[in-house]
Amino acid sequence: MNSPLAAVLSRDLALARGGGAGLGVMFFLLVVTLTPFAVGPDLALLARIGPAILWLGALLASLLGLDRLLQADHEDGSLDLMHLAPAPLELQVAAKILAHWLATGLPLVLAAPLFGVMLDVGPAVSGHVALALLVGTPALACLGAVGAALTVGLRRGGLLVPVLILPLAVPVLIFGVAACDPSRESLAPLSVLAGLALGYAVLGPVAAAAALRLLRD
Repeated sequence: MNSPLAAVLSRDLALARGGGAGLGVMFFLLVVTLTPFAVGPDLALLARIGPAILWLGALLASLLGLDRLLQADHEDGSLDLMHLAPAPLELQVAAKILAHWLATGLPLVLAAPLFGVMLDVGPAVSGHVALALLVGTPALACLGAVGAALTVGLRRGGLLVPVLILPLAVPVLIFGVAACDPSRESLAPLSVLAGLALGYAVLGPVAAAAALRLLRD
C-alpha cells in the first residue's frame, strides 16, 4: 500500500520541480515589495501591519498552481489509475496535498522571515510569522485540494478554485495573524490555528476523494 503513495508523492514533487515551484515565492515577493508603495514609507506602520501583509501574501501565493493539482491527472488519465490503485483514494489525495505543500507552502514559510526584513518586522515577530505559516499553510493546501477536486471536470475551473476556498480560508488568516503577535502570552490563537489545520488535514482528503468519485460516476 505504501508503494502507490510513494509513487504519487515522488511524481508530484518531480512535476513541481520541473514546472516552476518557485513561482509562489516570486509572487510572494511581489506582494511584499508592492505593499509599501500602497501604504507609504512609514516604517512604524509597516512593522505593525507586516505580519498581516506576510500572511496575505502567503495566502494568495498558495493559490497558484491549485488548478493544476488534479487537472493534469484528469487530462492524462492518471486520475483513473488512482481509482484503480490498491491504496485508498483518500491517502493518494493526501500524498498529492503533501507534495503540493512541500513544493509551494514550505518555500513560503522559509521565505517569510527574509521578506519580513523588507517590512521592518523584527526577528521575534518574524519567528512567530514563520511558525504560524508552518502550522497554517497545510490547512490552505487541504482546502485547495477540495476546491481543485470540485472543479477538475470543468473547463476553466481553475478560476473558481479561489472563489470556493477563500471564504473557508478566512479563519486560518485571522488566527494566523493573531498568532504572530509576540506580546501575547496566551497560545490560544496558535492552538486554534493548529486545530484548524488538523481538522482540514482530516476532512480535506476525504472531501476531495468524495468529489473525485462523484466525477467518475
